[in-house]
Amino acid sequence: APALCQETFGPVAAIVPFNNVDEAVTVSNKTQYGLSASVWTKDRELASRIALNLDCGNVFINSTSFSDPRLPFGGIKRSGFGRELAGFGLHEFANVKSIYNQSPG
Repeated sequence: APALCQETFGPVAAIVPFNNVDEAVTVSNKTQYGLSASVWTKDRELASRIALNLDCGNVFINSTSFSDPRLPFGGIKRSGFGRELAGFGLHEFANVKSIYNQSPG
């Protein structure tokens, strides 16, 4: 299905059956895209474990994906690189110059 192998933007949700959480994470990580994911559960520990194992730039627990200027936002894989917003995003637009001078005096 195109929704499983292309980078789709809402309101679209691909529904894929799975036998356990590890299988769900494996299937989710097989995509060549990785902008964001949503994890929906009442189990906070499980949500955190899933979030750490998902290959994407942002994970939203019990929430849909959104951008907030206080949070870095951006994807991985074919969903881009780098971050916008927040402190990390500011550094994306900075040009840093190092000057090392070993001259005496």
